[in-house]
Amino acid sequence: MFTPKNVHPYARKVLTRHLEARRRQLALPRHLTSGPAGASASDYEGMGLDGLTESQVQVRKAISAICRKFPDEYWAQKDIEGTYPNDLHRELANGGWIGICMPEAYGGSNLGISEAAVMLQTIAESGAGIAGAQTIHANVYAMQPVWTFATEEQRFRWLPPIIAGKQRACFAVTEPNTGLDTLRLQTNAVRQGDKYVVNGGKIWISSAQVAQKMVLLARTTPLSALEKPSEGLSLFFADIKEEDGVTPRKGIELRQISKMGGRAVDANQVFFDNFEVSAADRIGEEGKGFKQILHGMNAERCLLAGEALGLGHAALRRATRYASERIVFNRPIGQNQAIQHPLAQSWVDLEAAKLLTYNAARAYDDHVEGKGSAHTDLGARCNAAKYFAAEAAFKACERAVMSI
Repeated sequence: MFTPKNVHPYARKVLTRHLEARRRQLALPRHLTSGPAGASASDYEGMGLDGLTESQVQVRKAISAICRKFPDEYWAQKDIEGTYPNDLHRELANGGWIGICMPEAYGGSNLGISEAAVMLQTIAESGAGIAGAQTIHANVYAMQPVWTFATEEQRFRWLPPIIAGKQRACFAVTEPNTGLDTLRLQTNAVRQGDKYVVNGGKIWISSAQVAQKMVLLARTTPLSALEKPSEGLSLFFADIKEEDGVTPRKGIELRQISKMGGRAVDANQVFFDNFEVSAADRIGEEGKGFKQILHGMNAERCLLAGEALGLGHAALRRATRYASERIVFNRPIGQNQAIQHPLAQSWVDLEAAKLLTYNAARAYDDHVEGKGSAHTDLGARCNAAKYFAAEAAFKACERAVMSI
């Protein structure tokens, strides 16, 4: 706690009492606002567990134990080398965590996006960041429309290998010329007997180099022949590798994009040239892919919000530790309000983002379970959570850097 030394003792006492009362009013963590009399800044342990369900708390503890096997040096080396963090994926698969949101009948844990968001937040917060989260990110959200709309035969064929970690999936929607305008995507799939022939391209497809399966959205009816642009899109769960799980199949090219950061997980341009997909690998009814894909996108928004929370708390943890250890003029810089206040504000923002994130995740789970309210705008909640958590995380990272 900062109090001026060149004031009357009584005035100092009153000011100290006022500042302490103000701290309690704001309910800020003591380690972000106190001096030597309070807890050390290095005691900061990230997001508090208040507000989480018992299952979420158990997930956080279990995932934390796994992540402790992968220190900061591991992630730094992976980023420098640009090599995929297969070790984390393997550990998570061995623990059954990849199937966290999938039904028990296929090997899953039958939990929800609420628990999955905690899992992804914990991974990102451990120091793994987005690179660590992306090792299983798509295998959680992208599989939501797969198991929801697939037939029973397809579920038993597709889900167990993903859950066991024997196969991985990537998510292919974004295109170079349409961006977020999904209804006008140009990749087309033409039915020819018992197969579809796909032509076109996708961009920024993560993990395509290591994935064996692809959740692919393509147009099966020309836009000009439709009254509603949301129709005529179909969803596929396509095999993109040969039986060795490494070699791309005929008709598909995976071109890795060089990045400045986040190099541990590949991002790709994907080109389809008469690429064949079995009609048996179409998910649900032809032409209904857009509504199906929204099921996965809302889940993705919740997971991304969780990952952003993890990044923000990781930044605060490092900043508070540094502020307690860095000595200038014979005192830790963390005793200065110019350091304390921005970090404390970011903690408040992250707490607000946590409420928004887990409220949206719960609403998503309720919707899946058929318990959601007809008055709930699920898309708005999930989008708001993703936006606000990302903004809070960015500010926390920026302030952490400025503190150093």
